[in-house]
Amino acid sequence: MQVNALSRTDRMVSASSSSVRHYVPGGCESGGGIGRLVGYISHAAKDTDRKHLVTDTRGQTWSFMTSPSRLLAAILTMAKDRVAFPDRIHHIHIAGRGSTSRKLILTGVARFLGCRHILHLHDYDYAHDFSQRTPRQQAHIRRMFQGADHVVVLGHRDYLTLTRDLGVDPRRTAVFRNCVPDPRSGVAQVPKQLHEEPPLIIFLGRLSERKGVRELLLALSQPVMKALRWKAVIAGDGPVDDYRHQAEALALTDLVEMPGWLGVDETRALCSRADILVLPSHAEGLAMAVIEGLAHGLAVVTTRVGAHEEVISDGDTGIFVPIGDEDALAIALAKLVQDQGQRRRLSARGRLHYLNHFSMKTYMFSLENLYDTVSAQPQTSVGAP
Repeated sequence: MQVNALSRTDRMVSASSSSVRHYVPGGCESGGGIGRLVGYISHAAKDTDRKHLVTDTRGQTWSFMTSPSRLLAAILTMAKDRVAFPDRIHHIHIAGRGSTSRKLILTGVARFLGCRHILHLHDYDYAHDFSQRTPRQQAHIRRMFQGADHVVVLGHRDYLTLTRDLGVDPRRTAVFRNCVPDPRSGVAQVPKQLHEEPPLIIFLGRLSERKGVRELLLALSQPVMKALRWKAVIAGDGPVDDYRHQAEALALTDLVEMPGWLGVDETRALCSRADILVLPSHAEGLAMAVIEGLAHGLAVVTTRVGAHEEVISDGDTGIFVPIGDEDALAIALAKLVQDQGQRRRLSARGRLHYLNHFSMKTYMFSLENLYDTVSAQPQTSVGAP
């Protein structure tokens, strides 16, 4: 028995020594979907033996005055970690455009210092972003991904981009679909109580053309929707005032509320009283909002972008509408507003799908296995190519 106890202690010490530092643009509160996911991971990790830390690589928004200093601070933090905590894993979260430019520098430092590091790709269309780069930039990007100890992607599309276009070894590539904490954890597991009319439609995410906010407003202003009783909340950052003006021009002021970006607790409260979640995006990796909708037992309406088809089964766990088609979106929303039975079916099926595939427990189990795998790999020496 004493041998077993010591063996367990050794494993705990090993896990603690190979703690994790996440590199996130804007940190957990201001990093959008990436920051929210890392915040969930950090909170869930409190129940594990591995310590998680978060370092901001950009600042809340990109600024010529502050972003370079943030990146420099992240590099110095990584260098200090290499000395004080040589077994620490550096979990680097990356997207396209400026994020890739910053991470080319950060991963170059990680390779030079011999840090164990994971690249976690969150982009909505990295294949296109990569195709727009010069041959020299593409070579550097390939080296960045190929030089990581492991690469994590959100779905099969990005898996193909990494393994086919960027030459990453499939054995060092993993698909981790986004997750969220169970909003009903610790409370009685009862079916979502659907509200009396009018149903509440919600949107979560950055207000932008890419997210389909313009089409959503046009759909909500269609006669088929105006003839029904409903309310909507379009929550997120971005050019909120511009979209408020658009809603006013479409005579939606009394029907649509735009509160701006909501924190985790505010989002949970909004979802708890909602009936339908809509996200008519033109491009996504795997939207956190979709998983939030499933977790809360909402009827999810979205588009066939990114990994959404790997998460949603049309008519069973959600509803798909064509990209950019406000007429189809209006019809789909109108049917759900009128049909409480369909909302109830989608709610139950979506909630069950979340519990089976997208819970934090399942995600953290896979993540801990990945960290153990990376910790067991040989570590390169400082200055190694």
